[in-house]
Amino acid sequence: MKFPSIAAVLSLASATASATSTPGWKPRMSSRRIQADIKTRNLWEHLDKLDEIAFKHGNGNRAFGLPGYAASVDYIWSHVGNATGATAWKQDFPAWFSQVQSISLKVDGEETYVHGLSYSPSTSEEGLTAELVLGPEGEAGCSADNYDGIDVEGKIVLTQRFRCPTGGTLAGRVLPAAQRGAAAVIIYSDVSTKPTAGSLGEVALDKYVPAGYIYQKDGEAIKERLEAGEKIEAYFQQTQTVEERITQNVFVETEEGDPNNVIMLGAHLDSVQAGPGINDDGSGTSLILEVFKAAQKYRFKNKLRFAWWGAEENGLLGSEHYCSTLEVEEINNLLAYLNFDMVSRGYFGVSDNDGSVHGSVAPAGSEVIQKIYLEHFASKGLETHPTILTNGSDYASFWQILNKPFGFLHTGTGTEQDDCYHQACDTLSNPDPKTITANAKAAAHMVSILSMEGHKLIPKTPINSTMSLPNPESRTLDIEELLALGERHLGCGHDL
Repeated sequence: MKFPSIAAVLSLASATASATSTPGWKPRMSSRRIQADIKTRNLWEHLDKLDEIAFKHGNGNRAFGLPGYAASVDYIWSHVGNATGATAWKQDFPAWFSQVQSISLKVDGEETYVHGLSYSPSTSEEGLTAELVLGPEGEAGCSADNYDGIDVEGKIVLTQRFRCPTGGTLAGRVLPAAQRGAAAVIIYSDVSTKPTAGSLGEVALDKYVPAGYIYQKDGEAIKERLEAGEKIEAYFQQTQTVEERITQNVFVETEEGDPNNVIMLGAHLDSVQAGPGINDDGSGTSLILEVFKAAQKYRFKNKLRFAWWGAEENGLLGSEHYCSTLEVEEINNLLAYLNFDMVSRGYFGVSDNDGSVHGSVAPAGSEVIQKIYLEHFASKGLETHPTILTNGSDYASFWQILNKPFGFLHTGTGTEQDDCYHQACDTLSNPDPKTITANAKAAAHMVSILSMEGHKLIPKTPINSTMSLPNPESRTLDIEELLALGERHLGCGHDL
C-alpha cells in the first residue's frame, strides 16, 4: 500500500482549513445537519416571548389591529430584519377590524355569557329589551321563507349554529331573521366549549342586525323553556367598533438558492382576541423562525422564503392579500408552500394531500410533500393522523388563488386535541415541548429535501398574463361531509 507523503497530507489539511475558514463558506444542507440545529430551548424561548407580549402589550392577546399584534411583528422583525445573507420586508394591507367594546345579554334579568360576532351592528347604548322567539331549526333556518308564520318583528331570535348551504355557519342564521324584521339574533353553539370567535364574514352593517353567540347549554335551556310555552323577555346590548385598519405580513427570504424555484414556509402571527394564541399559532411562528435560522448556515439549490401572516383569524386575510397581488413572474417562481398552524399539542397531523383517506385532492406535487412527511415520521416511530383539507388555514390561499402544491402539519382539530383552542388558556402552559420539537425537525427535514431536490420532485405549471388559474373548487370536500367526519377546525377563528 502506498501512503501519501507527510507534505501532501499537510497540504490537503491546509487547503481544507482554508476553505472552512473562508468568510461566507457554508456546508451543504443535509437533513441530519439541519435537524440537529433545531433545539427545544430556542423554540420555547420564542413561545415565552410571544406569551409575554400578549400580556404586556395586548391585554392578553396578539390579535390583528391591537398592540399585541404590532409587538409580535416587532419581535419577528428583531430576528429577521437584519439577518445576514437574507432579505426581509413587511407588506402593509388593509383589513376590517372589529372589537366589542361592551356586550350584555340578560334572560329574564339573569346575566348570560355572550360573545359578539365580528362585524355585527351595534345596538343603541341603552340596548334593547324584547321577547325571545325560536327561529326555524336545521337547514330551514337558513331561509327567510321558512319564517312564514313566525312573528319575529322587533323580537330577538334564538337559533342554533348550523352550516347553511349559502350564507355560512353564522351569517346564514342571522340574515334570514334580519330580513324578517328581527331586532337581534342570538346563536347558540353546537359544541360544548366556550364561544370565543365567530364572524359574519362581511362588513354590511345595514344588512344584518346585532348578533351574539352563546354556550350550547344555555341555548338549549332557553329553547326548552320556549318550547314548553314560556314567554321569555331578554335584554341585549352590544357596542362594537368596526373599521378598516392597516396591518402587516412579515417576510424574509434567503439570498442562497435559485430565485426561479422558491420554497415558501408560512405561519400566522396573530391570535384571536380571546387569548394569547401560543399554540394557535405561536407554535407555527416559532417553528418557521427556527427553521429559517438553521437554514442560514447551509448551501442549497432552491430559495427559501418565510412568511408570518397577519389577520389570519379574521379570514386568512394576510395570505389572501399576498397571493392575490403576486405578479405572474412571482407566481411562476413559486414551487411549493408549507403551512404550520397549531403544531405543539395533540396528534401529529399530516395533510391528506392525495385524498387517499378523506377524498379531497391537493394540486399535483402536493402528494410528494405528504409522502416525505409520512416517511420522516415513520422513521422516528411517530404515528401520524391524515388531516382533512378544510381550507381552514393559510394554505387555502395558495390552493384556491394560485393552485400551488402545498402541505401542512397540524396537531389536532381544535377542541378535540386542545381544550384551550381559541381560549384565554392558550398560554405558555398549553404547548407540549416534545410535540413542537418533533414537528420542527420534520419541517427541517422537509426543507433539506425541497431546498436541494424540490425542483426535480415537484412539477411546475407556468402561467402567463392572459391565462386564468384553474378553479380547484371541485376538488374540495363539502362542508357537511367535513362536519360529519367530526372536523371542527374548519376555519382558524373565522367561523362565518
